[in-house]
Amino acid sequence: MAFSLNKVMLIGNLGKDAETRFTTNNLSVTNFTIATSNSYKGKDGNWVNETTWHNIVSFNLSDYMKENLKKGRKFYVEGRISKRDYTDKEGVKRYSTEVVSERLIPLDASGVSQEAEEQTQSTDVNIEDNDDLPF
Repeated sequence: MAFSLNKVMLIGNLGKDAETRFTTNNLSVTNFTIATSNSYKGKDGNWVNETTWHNIVSFNLSDYMKENLKKGRKFYVEGRISKRDYTDKEGVKRYSTEVVSERLIPLDASGVSQEAEEQTQSTDVNIEDNDDLPF
């Protein structure tokens, strides 16, 4: 019995706003990039920061998610690696490696909707005026 696994988990910041296109079958395709970083000590003993850019492709995202995929925002991306080839406008065969997302989770406060923020702010309690509190 042969087993295989193709799973990627990334946490990083978007490099630019996501771009959404639609196929001829009206399937939405959203593309964006995420930067991850790794730090290690170089041969000279100094810390080296290394940034890796990942191309992400997502299918049929909700409008809410598409609106929140903005430059600088932090996201958790879970998916699988996909390799494909295509021919560019000049007729040159090109190769692309990308992560096909299966799960996206916003990780910063800027990913919270305005309505949710307003609801959170309106639930504040004035402790001084409430005699029922046990402290």
